[in-house]
Amino acid sequence: MHELSIGTWAIHIATVLEWSLAILLISKLSSRTKNNGYKYLALAMLPNLASAMAAITWHIFDNTKELIGLVTLQAALTFIGNTCLAIAAWNLQKQDRQLT
Repeated sequence: MHELSIGTWAIHIATVLEWSLAILLISKLSSRTKNNGYKYLALAMLPNLASAMAAITWHIFDNTKELIGLVTLQAALTFIGNTCLAIAAWNLQKQDRQLT
């Protein structure tokens, strides 16, 4: 784990915790408001969380070449996650327009 500085590790871990908390809070908001759009938004955030975990796993093992597939997995999960987030945001905006 010597590849990254302590500060970089702190940012990586804080970001994963922060993203996880955001998923939980948005999910709770979905339950309270009975708006499924927020539930879909929380679900859409999961691929990006998995992407971050793939990156952290690769860093834990000192960016070893044997685990280079994690980099490809992380990139794919980021693409999938960003696409899902765009669709979820579009869905929320569409719902908002229907209410007004």
